[in-house]
Amino acid sequence: MNAPAPRVFDISPEVSAAMVSGAPVVALESAVFSHGLPRDVAPVTARRLDEIVRAGGATPALVAVKTGRVLVGGDLHEIGYLLDAKTVKITERDLAVAMAQRQSGGTTVSATAAAAAAMGIRVMATGGIGGVHLGAEESFDVSADLDALSRHRVVVVCAGAKAICDQSKTAEMLETLGVTVVGYRTDTMPAFYARSNGLPVPCRAESPAEIAAIAHAKRDLGHRGALLVVQPVPDGAALDGRVVDEAVQAALSSARAAGIRGGAVTPYLLKAIDAATGGRALGANLALLEANAGLAAAIASALRAGAATHS
Repeated sequence: MNAPAPRVFDISPEVSAAMVSGAPVVALESAVFSHGLPRDVAPVTARRLDEIVRAGGATPALVAVKTGRVLVGGDLHEIGYLLDAKTVKITERDLAVAMAQRQSGGTTVSATAAAAAAMGIRVMATGGIGGVHLGAEESFDVSADLDALSRHRVVVVCAGAKAICDQSKTAEMLETLGVTVVGYRTDTMPAFYARSNGLPVPCRAESPAEIAAIAHAKRDLGHRGALLVVQPVPDGAALDGRVVDEAVQAALSSARAAGIRGGAVTPYLLKAIDAATGGRALGANLALLEANAGLAAAIASALRAGAATHS
């Protein structure tokens, strides 16, 4: 497979070579490093995800923006530019502005999915997707991730919607948008820090090969949009859903009182929830990031193994 090279993208030689040869590649969201994790934790986590993807037989492709260029396959050992105070959080909507104004920043799920699809990278890993935010009936705050998932043909591995989302409304919106959702060895939707929100998943898969078969079938049918694979946070790191809900509500009240809005809300809430759970939320976040990276690599490898019958 020949890797496309739009003028706005800088593709690393390693990723380019992998794509040309048809080797498995996994795109990694970078907003988790720039805005989702503490500054001292992000570099260590980046290196750990690099190791996990490689151990799974795939090439990691960090997607980020650096001085106006979309990087695909940046070195996960050199992410200092993502930790700068001037680094911005970049959604798909913001990509053109970031390019024109030569900004640097971490790409969210929507921007990462857009870049991966444009490059022909079929699998990406993240922590949790954005969704319909709590209180959206008044604020109309709905993440651009959902619309992006309905348009970009990529397998997205996550631990469900972030804890700050209305889980039920997010599930309904995914159905409305026609996003294929598959639970990996689970019958209920994961809830980021918690293993389940009690809502049923539309279908369940037991293996990466089964997920790859669904992805191939979607492509054969000409379906656009993502295959969203939801995997619960590892059992030993999971938090009690009620504890998370209480922490979220307290953090939301604090954010409103402080006048925090828009893109600043998510990082604020993540820090507040971690503080409220005595640091256990960060541990759960790291555990699910690692698990999702490993599953994404396995799916990417399974996609390659099954490609011969779906060429």
